[in-house]
Amino acid sequence: MVLEASSDVMTEKGFTPAETTVVQLLLEGLSNRAIASRLVVSIRTVESHISNALDKSGCRSRLELSMWWLRTHEESTRTRSVKLPTMPA
Repeated sequence: MVLEASSDVMTEKGFTPAETTVVQLLLEGLSNRAIASRLVVSIRTVESHISNALDKSGCRSRLELSMWWLRTHEESTRTRSVKLPTMPA
């Protein structure tokens, strides 16, 4: 199961929908070739999306990008959680 970061958070970070999709497929452990095949785009396009995602996140590697993505998802989930009021007894 791939954890999807909130689209609002990723848009705020400057990620395009295509970059978001590529990073999510990267989290599934797919190679650039497999991602390109799944999205029916060239390998160079996938490389560009990963490179852009690395720049926008400040990461230096695919592994670091994956870890950053998971951490960002966890933070966005935590900030979106709502505390329900207590029910009267």
